[in-house]
Amino acid sequence: MNGVTITQAANRENLRLLIMLRWIAVVGQLVTIGVVHQLMHVPLPLEGMLLVLAALVLWNLASVARWKAQRPIAGPEVFAGLMMDVLALSLQLYLSGGASNPFVSIFLLQVILGAVLLNVRWAGVLTAATAIAFIVLNFVYRPLDVPNLHEGRIFSLHTMGMFLCFVLTAGLLLIFLARIASNQRDHDLKLAELKRRAVEEDHVVRMGLLATGAAHELGTPLATLSVILNDWKRLDVFRKDADAREELQTMGAQLERCKAIVSGILQSSGELRGEGTVKTTVRGFLDQAVEEWRGLRSPPRLDYDNAFTPDLDIVSDVALKQVVTNLLENALEASTDRISLSAARHEDQLGIVVRDNGPGFDPAVLERFGQPYVSTKARPGSGLGLFLVANVVRKLGGTVEAGNAPGGGAVVTLRLPLAALGAKP
Repeated sequence: MNGVTITQAANRENLRLLIMLRWIAVVGQLVTIGVVHQLMHVPLPLEGMLLVLAALVLWNLASVARWKAQRPIAGPEVFAGLMMDVLALSLQLYLSGGASNPFVSIFLLQVILGAVLLNVRWAGVLTAATAIAFIVLNFVYRPLDVPNLHEGRIFSLHTMGMFLCFVLTAGLLLIFLARIASNQRDHDLKLAELKRRAVEEDHVVRMGLLATGAAHELGTPLATLSVILNDWKRLDVFRKDADAREELQTMGAQLERCKAIVSGILQSSGELRGEGTVKTTVRGFLDQAVEEWRGLRSPPRLDYDNAFTPDLDIVSDVALKQVVTNLLENALEASTDRISLSAARHEDQLGIVVRDNGPGFDPAVLERFGQPYVSTKARPGSGLGLFLVANVVRKLGGTVEAGNAPGGGAVVTLRLPLAALGAKP
């Protein structure tokens, strides 16, 4: 999520807030009109005032439809909504005494909303509009007909109107400012998350460059060792000694494994083969990844349950396979004799659950799960496996969660959107 996306999200939230405040204002105006007309016996032009309220309701319904649409919301749209509120208030004041109406101070509420929700330019335009409306209402308005009331009674009604205006304005400000404070906290949390992700992604890039450079450097000595081992196979000492010949074969197998790992690093960086992607299926990808890892690591017991149905075509790459193998590696290191991997389909997502019967995650690790070098293993580089898993899954738009099973052992759950894997339902 970049800065533009955050701004658009803030505009959407601001529009939702204005919609909520506008409904409160409509109800407040209805109640105020009823109190003034029925209880205070002040005649009001009900048809005109109710027509303004009806227009305000229609505008708010249109705003609700706009808010529900998926299109981005720009700042001028929020400004237009506030201008509509100013116009509606101006018309209501025109019909009920103009600037002498105690509710004229609600213009200040519009100014405050504009100052908080809009940039300086639009807020200045809104403030100028309210000032012009105030000036015009001093000269152009429909006077209220207050019959048979002496001056003291009129002053009392004015004071009561000011009190109602104060209560309405204070209530709306309380709701508005509380919501704004909540939105600001959410905004700060999103920015903090963006900064954290930027740091982590930079860390991943640096690790990738380091790994690719190391793979290049290791290529030459590994090739040299391979040539030397092939020469040793022709020596009499290895031909005659069966044990030495077996150890030489073991060395050769381990050397080939090192070469495969180096090739995998180069492949994942795009240097060995195009983009390093392979067309396969979900079940085929998981079966191959698990079987390859089982052949390399030979775990004491691996319970594998692939229940993903119906199968779908996807595009896999080395990074995706490393997600699975890293989880299995981590589980094998923690487990004493048994690990399990299960896969299932959850609507439009692939779910993968890896369990072990080890001691489980430390609470401190769970609290910072997915961050680099967060591990209880006392060796250099610990914690990078799960960190890389979390980064790849997040890039694909998925989620990864870690926890401890009630009966003991750790549980890691992945959810990957099938669309991000190139699947076509």
